[in-house]
Amino acid sequence: QVQLVESGGGLVQPGGSLRLSCAASGFTFSMYFMRWYRQAPGKERELVAHITNGGGSTNYADSVKGRFTISRDNAKNMVYLQMNSLKPEDTAVYYCNRFPSPGSWGQGTQVTVSS
Repeated sequence: QVQLVESGGGLVQPGGSLRLSCAASGFTFSMYFMRWYRQAPGKERELVAHITNGGGSTNYADSVKGRFTISRDNAKNMVYLQMNSLKPEDTAVYYCNRFPSPGSWGQGTQVTVSS
């Protein structure tokens, strides 16, 4: 079955950086687009970034464009989210999932941006 394990979150000051990782298993990773989502307290889960199966095309939410970069390593079944110039409004639990046919959500990784 699809398994997704996110890691790399933490507490960072505004303007700082973090790199999130997602280890995927249970499916043919290289055949799927991958996405990062986030869910802030009291809000719905939102799509943050998207990458095609070969990594040749990416898309971002307007709120993170120019600050976040999604990438993947198909040899390692990993997808990453490099987050720079972090803002307090980026505070959320971050999740990865495949697209289409998302699997069960992992536990996510908490990102807290605060001074």
